[in-house]
Amino acid sequence: MTADRLLFHSPDWDFQTIQRIHDAVAEIALGELKLDIYPNQIEIITSEQMLDAYASTGMPLFYKHWSFGKHFTASEANYRRGLMGLAYEIVINSNPCISYLMEENTTTMQTLVIAHAAFGHNHFFKNNYLFKQWTDAEGILPYLEFAKKFISQCEERYGPQRVEKLLDAAHALMAHGIHRSPRRKQPDLLSEQRREQERIAHQEAIYNDLWRTTVYNDDKQPVKDVGLSQRMALLELPQENILYFLEKTAPRLQPWQREILRIIRQIAQYFYPQRQTKVMNEGCATYCHYRILTRLHEKGQISDGSFLEVLQSHTNVIAQPGFEHPAFNGFNPYALGFAMMQDIERICKEPTEEDKAWFPEIAGTGDEMAVLKDIWANYRDESFIAQYLSPHLIRKFKLFQITEDSDEPEISVDAIHNERGYRMIRRTLSRQYDIGWQDPDIKVVDVDLAGDRRLILHHSTLQGAYLEENGTQAVLQHLADIWGYDVQLKEVSSVSGVTLGEFTAHPRPTFL
Repeated sequence: MTADRLLFHSPDWDFQTIQRIHDAVAEIALGELKLDIYPNQIEIITSEQMLDAYASTGMPLFYKHWSFGKHFTASEANYRRGLMGLAYEIVINSNPCISYLMEENTTTMQTLVIAHAAFGHNHFFKNNYLFKQWTDAEGILPYLEFAKKFISQCEERYGPQRVEKLLDAAHALMAHGIHRSPRRKQPDLLSEQRREQERIAHQEAIYNDLWRTTVYNDDKQPVKDVGLSQRMALLELPQENILYFLEKTAPRLQPWQREILRIIRQIAQYFYPQRQTKVMNEGCATYCHYRILTRLHEKGQISDGSFLEVLQSHTNVIAQPGFEHPAFNGFNPYALGFAMMQDIERICKEPTEEDKAWFPEIAGTGDEMAVLKDIWANYRDESFIAQYLSPHLIRKFKLFQITEDSDEPEISVDAIHNERGYRMIRRTLSRQYDIGWQDPDIKVVDVDLAGDRRLILHHSTLQGAYLEENGTQAVLQHLADIWGYDVQLKEVSSVSGVTLGEFTAHPRPTFL
């Protein structure tokens, strides 16, 4: 290896070195791996700025809220005591794709995170169907800037306490502020600021017409309730996106409050694909940085010492504690994702007879990048694991399936290492990444328009899983506060339709 071919000679870096590293990584990522990326924008931030980004859900450009400061203080204290480390980077799904690199990184680590974030994550963001369907990469940063400015203006006009209470309630409902089924219209965040006044005026017209004509007449006398079918059509029921429902139809909200609810649900929708692709996204980025850094070493562009530093960091990232280890907390997404990507490469290049039987479409094709790019574009975690977790990898991770029934005295082993067992293990593991199984199925199903305006929701229970009482009651209180009238949540069996339990919350009169 000749020293003049090295991209750097010191752990200290400058911006010219960062540019040289980026260009060398791009040559491999784009020229050899044929990745398809957004233009890159690389920013250097301090450890304090990294902690601040941690506190605001990984978005450096965000509105203010007390919970972010609370998280920042706790994280900073732990970091200073050495009880936690920091990410080497944060990457934003935007166009251009912004990668924030921590200034404390060595030159070697800057090389690794550029390969990982600026090319691996970048490719996944641009090409995966969920991100194409649910996010607007070009509009997210201007929209966040608009949201920050709008909420700040609301604090000045209406007082920080009123805004803070609404944000608290909206954050509590954020997980239920998502459209899970494809909408006819693609997100266009660039138009949100331009259409703000027009949208507010339109929403108020709809709101006034709805509540004036279906609930009370001008003399404040009750009128006859519309029929169920008409009521469901007017209110778009049943509705799984609770924040959307409140934004459109909550009787007592002012225009600025509806706009804040819209901001929160737009941000919740932005993060929706990331929840479904953690294993694939991190697996893609880890696989890419490993391939790229290995090629840089092979080409003599990084030294043996630097490559050892890369391997040490890479090994730590993909470490998978055993189930008996104190640090075990389920599957490490980096470990599972990277292992599956490498296993697919093995199946494409050196398949066994077992691989040929299980994966006839890709076994022996020899073009692992074509296969991987197709997978990165067209799958999410649940379908990826269900389709591509191999018996070889199940044996490597020593997976098996057990069933624990409280009515039985013993634990039963339901799936071992045979063909039936492999399929059961794969199906069961994939289901753990299906948000349809993870998140409670709660929908707004009706409103008593002609009576007390009570809002009625149903939770469809799945396999005997019920809502936790204290947390449910607290979230329901936030919902009642925004709605302005009583709210009732019924737990209903998804099999029999029988009501299994009820929660009720009354609005606090001082909330709005």
